[in-house]
Amino acid sequence: MQNFLSVLHLLIRPEVLFPAALGTLMGVYIGAIPGLSGTMAVSLLVSLTYTWSETPAIALIMGVFVGVVYGGSRSAILLNIPGAPAAVATGFDGYPLAQKGKAAEAMGLACVQSFIGTILGILALAFLTPQISKISSLFRSVDYLLLGVLALLLVGSVSKGRMTKGLLGAALGLFLGCVGNTSQFSVNRFTFDVRYLDGGIGFIVAMIGLFGAGEALYQLSIDAPTVRQDIPKRIVPPFRTILKHLPLTLFSSVLGIFVGALPGAGGDMAALLGYDAAKRTVRRNEVPFGEGAVEGLIAPETANNAAIGGALIPMLTLGVPGDAITAVLLGALSMRGVSHLSLQSARPDLYLLILAALVLSALFLLLFGLTGIRLFVRMLHIPKGLLMPVILMLCTVGAYAINANIYDVLLMVGFGLLGFVMKRFDYPVAPIVLGLILRSLLETNAIRVVLLSASGGVFGALTPFLAALLIGAVILGQVRIGKERV
Repeated sequence: MQNFLSVLHLLIRPEVLFPAALGTLMGVYIGAIPGLSGTMAVSLLVSLTYTWSETPAIALIMGVFVGVVYGGSRSAILLNIPGAPAAVATGFDGYPLAQKGKAAEAMGLACVQSFIGTILGILALAFLTPQISKISSLFRSVDYLLLGVLALLLVGSVSKGRMTKGLLGAALGLFLGCVGNTSQFSVNRFTFDVRYLDGGIGFIVAMIGLFGAGEALYQLSIDAPTVRQDIPKRIVPPFRTILKHLPLTLFSSVLGIFVGALPGAGGDMAALLGYDAAKRTVRRNEVPFGEGAVEGLIAPETANNAAIGGALIPMLTLGVPGDAITAVLLGALSMRGVSHLSLQSARPDLYLLILAALVLSALFLLLFGLTGIRLFVRMLHIPKGLLMPVILMLCTVGAYAINANIYDVLLMVGFGLLGFVMKRFDYPVAPIVLGLILRSLLETNAIRVVLLSASGGVFGALTPFLAALLIGAVILGQVRIGKERV
């Protein structure tokens, strides 16, 4: 009760209220720009707010964290160009909805679902932190390896019925992810003595090229009429729609919270897993997945925002970041002298501040997320001959802004040409990004499992997590193979 009153008191303090509002507004619009990821935005804000006092700095960063996850959905829905990795799955059905003239409704639904997912993630952070932290700490290398295998089987969902082509794309993504210097053995692989490639191929650069530049080049090459967008008077989805899909919302939120609580997983994997789970469990959807199903929009948008609260759980209890943004946040706290493993018990004031900032950010997300939609939709009325060159320019700026390196721009151009060719020959590009994202999780834990096998301690006791992952991988693999045969 005392903690609840403390959070209420923080909600009305100007040094928390106004920075959270500003951060959420910045996050929504930063996230909509391809290449300007949440990690980059938070990293920049950490340096800019270093001289600030702790309260407004944390409130601003939490606002950006919440806003940027939703912001990436806007460009994914409008242009099939995800503004952030967590929005890749959003475009699978969000973009077809926009092509049907329902871009405004899709963005409104995505905003409301992101708000619900964020609130449920905050509730888990407030009331279930110790329990979820204990579960996530029990995961071992073999569990993470099987989780990566399970996620890799999502290629069936992201390929939209083109399993063989999707597998080729995933294999290419895994191969490209192996380029660079290995952190385990300090050996350069497939770099051909090009020093730039020593650091590997970043999946954000690949995402900008494949989805952004590739989509722009493809749209310029085809003669398709501009879809008329009828902007409704009410952008907020009807309550009956939210109530109808409430079971899917709750399931996606639980999945997002749990995946977010696993160190190294994050909102991008949560969104992909949420989309795949919805595709396999929803049986009576009016529109097939991949063709504008609202369930395909609800699941990833709920899961990736719910993962925000989940990602903060291991950081606040174990001092282990759940994703890249919480890693930056943990580093910022260390710079301020906060070095305790369990921030929840050692710094309860900071824990309550984070909760209050998240609640405010969620409320401002609902406010700012529903504004500007009509303006964004009008972008689709711009002739492609004018809009697509602007998109290409933004892709160039976004790729350069990641590391301020011109080679990233050249790499983005290469991926853009690859994306264009794949789209022309009806190859899905999402599996390549999926392979790039999963390579690190798979390789790191595979090496650990091999090293453990020397002592006979690979599997150890058959835990419920290991059994569930084994069963899930086998069943999901059989389902995918069966669908391909059909």
